[in-house]
Amino acid sequence: MKPKLIRPVSDLRNNFSEISRVVHETQQPVILTRQGYGDMVVLSMEAYEDMRYESKVYTKLQEAELEALSTGVRYSSKDVLKAMKDGI
Repeated sequence: MKPKLIRPVSDLRNNFSEISRVVHETQQPVILTRQGYGDMVVLSMEAYEDMRYESKVYTKLQEAELEALSTGVRYSSKDVLKAMKDGI
């Protein structure tokens, strides 16, 4: 049985243990609604940290792409690997 990932906000109070189990087992958010409209999202800490990490990586990739476009400087994979090794 697939868990309901959209629930009324009152379920957070009335069925906290079940919502906690669902977010941990599925690693998916549960969307809580109020009066039929999305109000908040509940995530497990692990899913939240994964999402933050992916967001940081994506932001860094965007910054690197903008820098490359504005400067025209490109690095080979060998240059990057050497710089990483030198940094360690």
